[in-house]
This record gives sequence, C-alpha cells and structure tokens, in this order.
Amino acid sequence: MSYVVFDLEWNQCPYGKDREIRQLPFEIIEIGAVKLNQNREYVDRFHRIIRPVVYTKLHFRTREIVKMTQEELDQGSSFVDAVRDFLAWAGGGAQFCTWGTVDLVELQRNMKYHGVLSLLKGPLHYYDVQKLFAVNFEDMKSRRSLEYGIDYLKLEKKLEFHQALSDAWYTAEIFQKIDMDVVLAYDSIDVYQNPKTKKDEIHAVYNGYSKFISREFRTKEEAMEDREVRATHCCLCGRNARKKLLWFSGNSKNYYSIAVCPVHGYIKGKIRLKKTDENRVYVVKTIKVSSEAEAEEIRKKKEEVREKRRRKRQEEKKTGR
Repeated sequence: MSYVVFDLEWNQCPYGKDREIRQLPFEIIEIGAVKLNQNREYVDRFHRIIRPVVYTKLHFRTREIVKMTQEELDQGSSFVDAVRDFLAWAGGGAQFCTWGTVDLVELQRNMKYHGVLSLLKGPLHYYDVQKLFAVNFEDMKSRRSLEYGIDYLKLEKKLEFHQALSDAWYTAEIFQKIDMDVVLAYDSIDVYQNPKTKKDEIHAVYNGYSKFISREFRTKEEAMEDREVRATHCCLCGRNARKKLLWFSGNSKNYYSIAVCPVHGYIKGKIRLKKTDENRVYVVKTIKVSSEAEAEEIRKKKEEVREKRRRKRQEEKKTGR
C-alpha cells in the first residue's frame, strides 16, 4: 500500500464565464504527485505538463499564479496520455491524498470530458490533508491555505507555491506530520461518481459522527421523501433516535434536524442536497453528537426561518404577487 499525494493546476476560459464550456469549467494543465510508502516515507515523484485543447490560451490569472508560459503548455502531453501515465504510476492500491476537496473532483470531471472516467472507479476514499491538519492541530473546522500549514509547522519553504509538483511535495510534508490515529479516523469520501442504486448507498461511521451518501433522485422533493434520507440513527450506537425537530430547510440546499438517542442524548442532523453534472439530486447527510444548548440554537434557527417566510407571504399579499 502507498500514499499518492497529488496536486493539479488548471486553466479556465480566458474570454469570460459566459463563454466557458459548462461540462469543463476548469481544464487541467499540470499534474504533480509524490508517492510515499506505508510508513509515509518518500518513494518517488511524478510530473506532467498538459497541452490544453479547450481553453488553449492561458487566462491572465492562471498565468500569474502558475508562472507557466504558453510555449511550455504547447509542448505538453495530451490529457489522456498524462492521466493514463499518472494512474499507472500511482498503482491500483494507492490511497490518494490532496490539500482540500477540489482536485479529485476536477480530475474526474476532466476524465469524464475526455471519455476516460472508467479508468478511475468511484466513489473514492481519500485523505484530505487540509481537513486532517485542522483536526490534528487546530479546531477541526478551519480550512487553512497550504502555505499557512507549512508556516505553522515551521517547515522549510524551498520551492515555489502554486506549481503542481511543489504543492504536492508540501502537502506530503504536512501529511507526514499528522498523527496516524487521526489519519485513520478521518478519511474522506469523494462522490463525484456518486452511488447509483440503493445497495450502493454509503453508510460511514467516524469519531463522533456518521455520514450517509444516497443514490440519485430526480428532484429534491423526491430525495426528501426517501425513508433512509429522513432517518436519524445515533452515530455512536446506531439506535433509531426520536426526532425533537423534524427536518426543516435553512435554505434551498441544506436541511437540519434534532433527535434524541435513548443512550447518548441529543444528536443533530444536516442534509446537504448536491447536484450531478446531469442535474440529478443526491444527499450527503451527517449525524453528530450534540447538546441541549446546540439543540436550542437549531430550534431558534427554525423559528427564524418560519418567521422570515411568514413575512415574505405577507409582503406578497400586499403587493399582489
């Protein structure tokens, strides 16, 4: 088993968002990776510059950040050749590691656009080193920049940031400093390739919380009618928890609830509604241990939402809309 710590750089439409290709808002132009063995010791590195075929001219911000010339890009590999080489180099048993959640999504989106997504079967379990850094060294919730992490750990800054290979190297250096118990307890799941059937739905239990990832639905209403989506099982013992606050919407994408486990007390639920590239809906639900004070805060939030909707209805009556 090995860890493949990788970073991507990408270009975007140089002519503005209204002219971008919806299926490919960001086109990968560089892959950099570092391979570590099971003891997290350095083994090898990988680097490819990729010749763009969709956004062939560098966006001015991309040019400023990655410090890459148009000539270097024009001499790069094709994306399909580069990604085949990368996955072959990584090997079938590799655990991917990234700084944040975006790189794996964009890698798969680019693979889908070029017709080679079948080379990487998802959903993917991986390690988000940005999250692991927050769990190990800070408050679990913060999401810091890569340079902040290097400075925090007082690691030497030998390479330029915002270049794929150097950012992968820095990410690997931080990953080596994370307590292994934290690494094993807080893996992440990328669901760009989300479950397609009920039997493929994901139930994962972590330290103090659980996660459920549903199959696809046609609409959010259909998703919220699903029994498994609405269920609130205790994240510690799995018992069915009695709802104190039924699921309610804080906005169009998030729902919240409060329930009580007969053994472990208050638990809170959060549902995030996600959309696929094909505009279908799936659910990411987290259940966490909570407290009476937190339950009261969520109850007040529900009252605020209810009051806001009441005022909106009154305003619509007055204006005749």
